[in-house]
Amino acid sequence: MARICQLTGTKPISGNNVSHAHNKTRRRFLPNLQKKRIWLPEEKRWITIKATAKAIKTLDKKGLYQMLKDLENK
Repeated sequence: MARICQLTGTKPISGNNVSHAHNKTRRRFLPNLQKKRIWLPEEKRWITIKATAKAIKTLDKKGLYQMLKDLENK
């Protein structure tokens, strides 16, 4: 199962664990993915998406169609 946000396309990034002795080992920073059910009034059905917490906050503020339109223009 891919750890990718379905709305924004956010993926895991890589970096370093840094110890107190400043030893560096590689690690992954995973996005904060959550499952969310959204009601689509035009289709009269629920859909389940896997999105980051930030994308869900934006979705609540703007709405699904406006958010997708804004992301399309970028």
